[in-house]
Amino acid sequence: MLMEKLQRRFALSERGARAFVGACLAQTLQNISFMAPAGLLFAFVRDLAAGIAAERALFYALACAGCLLFIAAATRLQYDGTYLSTYVESGVRRTALAEKLRRLPLSFFGRKDLADLSSSIMNDCAVLEKSQSHYLPALAGAMLSAAVVSAGLCAFDWRMALAVLWVLPPAFAVVAFSARGQQALDRKSMAAKMACADGIQECLECLRDLKSNNAEDAYLDGLDEKIRAVERRAVVSESLIACFVTLATLLLRLGVASTALTGALLMEKGALDPLVFFLFLMTASRIYAPLEGALQNLVAAIATRTNIDRMNEILDGPVQDGRERMNARGCDVVFEHVDFAYESGVSVLKDVSFTARQGEVTALVGPSGGGKTTATRLAARFWDATTGRITVGGENVAEIAPETLLSLFSIVFQDVTLFNNTVMENIRIGRRGAGDDEVIAAGRLACCDEFVDKLPDGWHTMIGENGRELSGGERQRISIARAILKDAPIVLLDEAT
Repeated sequence: MLMEKLQRRFALSERGARAFVGACLAQTLQNISFMAPAGLLFAFVRDLAAGIAAERALFYALACAGCLLFIAAATRLQYDGTYLSTYVESGVRRTALAEKLRRLPLSFFGRKDLADLSSSIMNDCAVLEKSQSHYLPALAGAMLSAAVVSAGLCAFDWRMALAVLWVLPPAFAVVAFSARGQQALDRKSMAAKMACADGIQECLECLRDLKSNNAEDAYLDGLDEKIRAVERRAVVSESLIACFVTLATLLLRLGVASTALTGALLMEKGALDPLVFFLFLMTASRIYAPLEGALQNLVAAIATRTNIDRMNEILDGPVQDGRERMNARGCDVVFEHVDFAYESGVSVLKDVSFTARQGEVTALVGPSGGGKTTATRLAARFWDATTGRITVGGENVAEIAPETLLSLFSIVFQDVTLFNNTVMENIRIGRRGAGDDEVIAAGRLACCDEFVDKLPDGWHTMIGENGRELSGGERQRISIARAILKDAPIVLLDEAT
């Protein structure tokens, strides 16, 4: 149960949750090891007052060496358990997000843009990586070690322990009280950051159009305002956090005064040994330092809530699944009273029925926005129909796993996506493992040789990001070559290809 809650709360894998618990315990052990010299110093002062310190010199020498070894071993355990495990988990988290994105329906991507998803995989994961290596284990370690030390102090003198510890609940309550407001501001800050990232990406992608229409200055003015909005949000969030953390730190500092005042009063009445008073003063000077850091770590932990929610939104997304095997009888594509609407609620297809028969060419003709592309996407199950039924070879596509279904389709998209690789490797995406001769043959059938022969390295020429070195028609030919190389029984050609 605990592991499941940790997985959900911090977007961890099962292994990552176990490693997180280990990191918290290792951090607690390290904090306790740092308190060991204080206990040794108390024992030394006690023996010195009793006049037997010289007789126990060897013991104290060995005890000092033991403390150093204890601290070194605890620090090494803390480093391995906190940092190394966190970096491994960070890789697992990014892989899990990427794998989940691969299995999500395209309807999910209609709600998210590229900058948002890229930020979840890169920035949100980086935030959690830092949180789980620097903040959360340190917070848990400080709280657990403080509990252990508190129990020890109560064993010595409950009155002095109360004077040391009374400031802890109000100090942490102050920071916890700010959580709701902090999370609301964090969500607004994240929205401002995403708007800014979208604006920057859009500017880079559309710079040619902006320049050609003399709209560059006006667009950059709007982008400047988005950047300033991010700055304003950051200032407001940091100011709120600073107010609460400063107040909580001041409360902690009152503990030193209450410890000194209580000890002085008890000593005046003869109810407290001076050495015990010395122990509590020394402990107060040590226990508050990590707890002040814990206040900062608590704020950082609260701030990760927005990032975790964004990642859980991806991890919780409903996947398209189905049978891995299908028993299609031919490759007829049949639409039976199909309705479909995007999440905007606007109906795109309504009561659509037709049959695209095997061995024939079926053309969908109509005005722009009439649903032609949507119909092809529904056939390949990029989306699921709202109502009605779509079958391929008599098999309901909604019951077939997307990857199994897509093995029947070669698709030439309206918007061609190419990779920063060679012409040959961009075509080979149609069928991994295809030989060079097969790739070149498919490229020649798509008339790619007309422009490839003019390239400096022929089929091995790098074409740049998204094929920027090629014209629109040349990029489309590579897409057609992919479809030819795949050699699937059903070909979907978007637009008048």
